[in-house]
Amino acid sequence: PYICTVLAVSKEVTVIMKPVFVRIATVVTISVIAAVHWISDAIINALKQGDADKLSAYFDTFIDIKLPEKEEIKNVSKNQATIAIKSFFETAAIKGFEVTSQRELGGTKYMTGKLTSNGKTYNITLMMKSKGDEVTIITIRIG
Repeated sequence: PYICTVLAVSKEVTVIMKPVFVRIATVVTISVIAAVHWISDAIINALKQGDADKLSAYFDTFIDIKLPEKEEIKNVSKNQATIAIKSFFETAAIKGFEVTSQRELGGTKYMTGKLTSNGKTYNITLMMKSKGDEVTIITIRIG
């Protein structure tokens, strides 16, 4: 009788807890997707505004950076990358941005697009990684 009671209670707990676990997993998944989407929107808005300071808020501690007519530099500090991007945005008079592609492969997210200025368009590729519930930019290539 004791074993039957334990099995019956165990089955009832399983039946009750399964929907609870499914709901918790769903909420966590939706929260993570919403956080990543929101951050991507913030990055897109910074690019549309040509705002290097807002964009640099999402830079990792060190990033790889490639600017037009310059060699790619690896492991640039966040501060140095901010200065370089700000200088490029000002010199090129960046006025807008349009996303052409977004994808995620493993834990890495890629976004490509076109930066626009007065009469000129630049291709841009961002590579981003998730760090906990944050997304950081680890590579910027503009050409």
